[in-house]
Amino acid sequence: MHSLLFLSLLSAASPILAAPAPAEWTFVQNGTTGIVVIEAIVVSPTLAITFDRAQNDPLQLNGVGAWGALWNFETNTAMPLSLVSDSFCGSGGFLSNGTMVSVGGNAVESPDTEPDTDGRMLIRLFEPCTDVNGAGCNVFENPATHHLTTTRWYSSSLRIFDGSLMVIGGIHETTSFYNNDSVSSFEFFPPKDNGVARPSAFLEHSLPANLFPRGFALPDGRVFMVANNLTIIYDVERNTETILPDIPNSVRVTNPFDGTATLLPLSPPLYTPEILVCGGSNTSDSTPSAQHSSQDPASDQCSRMIVTPEGIRRGWVVERMPEGRIMPEMILLPDGRVLIINGGETGYAAIKSVANAVDGQSNADHPVFRPVIYDPKAPLGMRFSNEGLPASEIARLYHSTATLTPSGYVLTDWFGGLVSSINADFLASNIFVAGSNPNQNPNIVNNTRLHTEFRAEYLNPPYMSVARPKLHNVPSTLPFNHAFTIPVDIPPGLKANNIQVALIDLGFSTHAFHSSARLVFMHAVLAPNRKSITITTPPNNRVYPPGPGWIFLTVDGITGTGVQILLGNGRSPPVEDQGVGLII
Repeated sequence: MHSLLFLSLLSAASPILAAPAPAEWTFVQNGTTGIVVIEAIVVSPTLAITFDRAQNDPLQLNGVGAWGALWNFETNTAMPLSLVSDSFCGSGGFLSNGTMVSVGGNAVESPDTEPDTDGRMLIRLFEPCTDVNGAGCNVFENPATHHLTTTRWYSSSLRIFDGSLMVIGGIHETTSFYNNDSVSSFEFFPPKDNGVARPSAFLEHSLPANLFPRGFALPDGRVFMVANNLTIIYDVERNTETILPDIPNSVRVTNPFDGTATLLPLSPPLYTPEILVCGGSNTSDSTPSAQHSSQDPASDQCSRMIVTPEGIRRGWVVERMPEGRIMPEMILLPDGRVLIINGGETGYAAIKSVANAVDGQSNADHPVFRPVIYDPKAPLGMRFSNEGLPASEIARLYHSTATLTPSGYVLTDWFGGLVSSINADFLASNIFVAGSNPNQNPNIVNNTRLHTEFRAEYLNPPYMSVARPKLHNVPSTLPFNHAFTIPVDIPPGLKANNIQVALIDLGFSTHAFHSSARLVFMHAVLAPNRKSITITTPPNNRVYPPGPGWIFLTVDGITGTGVQILLGNGRSPPVEDQGVGLII
């Protein structure tokens, strides 16, 4: 009887696979993350590393709550990771050799109940993992040998042109709101300057609202930074700071006034950099936190600037989102558009530090449930749209994350997983959304309106329910300035009038920012018979810092599954310049 019922259901499902419903954006809830996903980074086609704080999350390891996990996009389950130190509110990214590095974190919070050590100086390493389920893949920690020069909580990180990780700012001790014990310096991993941190006047001037500074590697190797409402270009090789125009209208965009920011897609031949900064608050940073309100409106301002001498002279161009957002996330989509998701319409980041925190906990209120898409190529005033985008049922405020995924399986519970095995691409999801916990200790709070959130969901773009292009035989390692030809499948229904090949660093997601997130379009030529495609990698290691990336093919607006590669010579940092210089 059960077999007949199963065959009947499978037969009924087959026409759906053959003739899918009209394509549309959809939210799908699937699985629980076991820990609050405060930090997330995709490390393989099937896995993302997630971090929380060392508290009492339901995912257990050796009888205590885990605070690190591998999230599996195929099974929508979490496997605990064994950690030594508290990674809470740290940052991270990849090195040129493919190693994932997590830096900084929190002091020991509950020494009597949690087996963690102080994470503020710690460096955690995760080597490339080839097992689809993460078997045998672990985080390496050694406080005696792998550590920063100083304690850092709420710092940012960035992979730079030599494949090393730059660590930016932070605070020495915990704080309820403002940065009142600043780490106004930069350092690197592996260390530079004989392990001595570099003082930063910029970080000192941007106090007290400069936690989680936003940094971006420009295509000439310098670094653009935003902290508070101030911006600079930092020259790593010369150790100089060049002051740029402030964010207009006194809008502040770093913690605890979190907006979000991204480097817009870079395109050949010039790879002209543009920065987009959205959301945050124009509240004064001289006002004590107790005089702020969870009902203070967030900013709807987006500021965009071309980072060239002429563009800097013109300054910022102001645009407006459909609503204000505090703590939004920006995700670079493979077609060059930008998804803005999560956050609240009012209030601030942090917890329990404004006059009327929600249920005595959350500094923010009025969650924004519907994402919006920003099209950088559209005319000014017509770049934002939420048409066709669904609304989530889940509030994603403080300590939430979102990331583009190369692939995943949204409906693995259908027929015991058989449907996903029949057609994985048909069921692939593309944006993983998790976390949210604007509550103070203990970590799990269920009796507030904005409670601790363990539900995972995926936002699926329309192309997930149609036939999609697919790259074959992509080399796992590629040099710079290199043309290679590989087979490709183009669905018959696509005319292939518009071919886009994007190389994307998906970034390290935490606190309304994707550290190292980057999209570089690569020159691509489709063969007349549509059976092969020739792609040219970025010209050098400054246009795309050497290390891991994902290649996405988009044909007529339909994007295929991402393919993981390692760009550059694959050596450990610091690596020499590779490729050719830009001709300007």
